[in-house]
Amino acid sequence: MAEVQRDVMEMDVLFVGAGPSSLAGAYHLANLIKKHNDAIDSGSKQGRKIQLENGIGILEKGKNVGDHMLSGAVMDPSGIKELIPDFMEKGFPIESEVTGESVYLLTEKGKFKFPLLPPTLQNHGNYICSLNKVAEWLADQISKEFSDTVNIFPEFPGKEVLYEGDKVIGIRTGDKGVDHNGNLKSNFEAGVDIHAKITILGEGPRGSLTKQLVPKLKLDADRNPQVYGTGVKEIWEIPAGRLKKGMVIHTAGWPLSSDHYGGSWMYMMSDTTWSVGFVSALDYANPTFDPHAAFTKFKTHPYIAKLLDGGKMIGYGAKTVSEGGYWSMPKLYADGVLLIGESGGFINISRLKGIHLAIKSGMLAAEAAFEALQKQDYSESTLKRFDELFRASWACHELWGSRNWRQNFTGSFYSGMIKAGMQIYLTNGGTKKRTLLHVDYEHMKKKSESGTPITKVKADETITFEKLTDVYYSGTKHEENQPCHLVIQPDDLADICNTRCKEEFGNPCQHFCPAQVYNMIVPEEGKPSQLRIDFSNCVHCKTCDIADPYQVINWVTPEGGGGPIYKNM
Repeated sequence: MAEVQRDVMEMDVLFVGAGPSSLAGAYHLANLIKKHNDAIDSGSKQGRKIQLENGIGILEKGKNVGDHMLSGAVMDPSGIKELIPDFMEKGFPIESEVTGESVYLLTEKGKFKFPLLPPTLQNHGNYICSLNKVAEWLADQISKEFSDTVNIFPEFPGKEVLYEGDKVIGIRTGDKGVDHNGNLKSNFEAGVDIHAKITILGEGPRGSLTKQLVPKLKLDADRNPQVYGTGVKEIWEIPAGRLKKGMVIHTAGWPLSSDHYGGSWMYMMSDTTWSVGFVSALDYANPTFDPHAAFTKFKTHPYIAKLLDGGKMIGYGAKTVSEGGYWSMPKLYADGVLLIGESGGFINISRLKGIHLAIKSGMLAAEAAFEALQKQDYSESTLKRFDELFRASWACHELWGSRNWRQNFTGSFYSGMIKAGMQIYLTNGGTKKRTLLHVDYEHMKKKSESGTPITKVKADETITFEKLTDVYYSGTKHEENQPCHLVIQPDDLADICNTRCKEEFGNPCQHFCPAQVYNMIVPEEGKPSQLRIDFSNCVHCKTCDIADPYQVINWVTPEGGGGPIYKNM
């Protein structure tokens, strides 16, 4: 594509990704500035007012705030209570308080109920909620209280980080109106260079900008790599009386093998609305493993199938989850930039919770940004304050307590449960030295080494569904005539999918993708099969970017507004 002229927009502080961390951060920062300035005006505080020259911005790649938000989700309210103490009076969108909870170990035909709930899965006082509704509500609070300070820009995907040397100076947003060959269409709109004094990345798991920034600035030096699971979720309407509103159920065991970390959740959002999903770790060995197929098989268990019988699936989605914990958190600051939410590893996989940590991380970043604006200094030495605030917070205390959780489960799940139990009750999280994890894709074995291919359940389209059926219920849409956002790189490896990967691994992308983006087809009779990428199916989960054994798939942002449109997720 030919070089194009780009407008430059100036912001004081720019958040990337309109999830709970960025929305909370922008709200808190605007509130801190308002209270500071009001106190000076009233004479109750001495000092200089903070005058924002260009305001606070939030970029969102989805068509609307919340469209790309998906979680289980049972939310610990500690973060939102700090951010907006009267959140309930302001109509915070909870589906239900947790009213009961159970944990089961599944076998192929049976189940064993844990006699005692593990402390990490005790949810008394927590809320079942829909993350996309939470994001919408936070955006609404910003528009009601700080519309003169904070601007939210939907359909603006962050395409690349802008630097001066190693200093981050902002973000370039994606172009619109480019065809699949890279030619400019009649409706072409060039992306904008948005310069900011402080750029705060809150992109969620495997953010397309964060994964560029972290290695460039060596923010992962002496840290564990981040490791992930893929969560597949459906929303169901089921007959009243099956489960009580507010009931929370988790399972472990079948259908995963004993050396595969993962499990299910079932949350009753109302008397008839059920959130059901399954998370599978991506450090598996067999290249034919399929997270969607594992979820499908899980739904055939007699206990689950009975609960679903007579019901109707009304929504679908998938996303990856950052599982590495404390030791996988990158350095959270550098010149001109901070990392929050899952971009910074703020998630406690032992509790299956991250929303409260995301909100708290945004608040702590806002406090560091507030101090930087006061000093008019946005260097690394000033933004280090974010890390200091984190170390002194309950968020750090919580994450430190589960620092070795995921490392427990790199072998047998059952021995992992024993080690995890010992850490909970005896050692406050295990050793104080960094316990190593390895990158997910390094665990995958070649076909010749991995044993029997994993069999899949044939979908009945009543309780179990093909991937494309599920994708339809995700509301996913992309402009078809645009460059594919699943880029095989570098160019000299572009044919690796049709040659080496096919022979050695059997193209695991056709299995691990929960949206049937990658398909092996026969282009002509008598010709060998080739990989076809149907990017329009993509639900933006990032599994391919993580699990590809050759690491040649690069997930980049598509044209703004494309992707899933999650409702009640």
